[in-house]
Amino acid sequence: MAVFVALGAFLMTLAGGWVAQRVTDRRHLVLGFAGGLMLGVVGLDLLPEAIDAAGGAVFGVPAALLLFVGGFLVAHLVERLLAVRQAAHGAGEERVPQVGLTAAAAMVGHSLMDGVALGAAFQVGAGMGAAVALAVITHDFADGFNTYTITSLYGNARRKALIMLFADALAPIVGAATTLLFTLPAELLGCYLGFFGGALLYLAAAEILPEAHHEHPARSTLLCTVAGVGFIWLVVGISD
Repeated sequence: MAVFVALGAFLMTLAGGWVAQRVTDRRHLVLGFAGGLMLGVVGLDLLPEAIDAAGGAVFGVPAALLLFVGGFLVAHLVERLLAVRQAAHGAGEERVPQVGLTAAAAMVGHSLMDGVALGAAFQVGAGMGAAVALAVITHDFADGFNTYTITSLYGNARRKALIMLFADALAPIVGAATTLLFTLPAELLGCYLGFFGGALLYLAAAEILPEAHHEHPARSTLLCTVAGVGFIWLVVGISD
């Protein structure tokens, strides 16, 4: 059942990428909405889930929050190192394509863990599986949208963006299938979600949203960002 439901996530991911491709004339609105989706996923979904799952504290701070900060710093460090390397070869301050590919790869990893969570939920029971399935399938539309947008934003060719989109679409199926072989400890899943949330927040706050407002600092862009957050809030509320 989990693998069957993951096929729905596959289709929703591709649908999200297709939408991202079709609105190039409104790129600032797309980026504003994508930034809102990413912010909503981190603050309203990933972090609460990570804190609940990761368990105890480390020196007074929940482990998930420590890894959240670590993910933010690692994303910043990776981007700075790649930017310095690019500048050393005379490429100036242009966006580094490898950063986009790295971010997209992180999205693929997140989708893989979505599939694992889906399979684990169905191991618990049909009711839990149905609730997680709703969240995963709806979130994967946003994942596909963000994966294509992030890859393209950093100057990667359309072919590479499509490859990463297809990999992101396949990841939930692979993740759900792996639960037939093993069970992922809840603490490990929570730690992963915290780390990934920090990296995702960095990309949203430092890259996606500034780019959205760079050439079109319009009220409509801000409204798209708020709409993205509101959409994730609605999804989280329905899935709960």
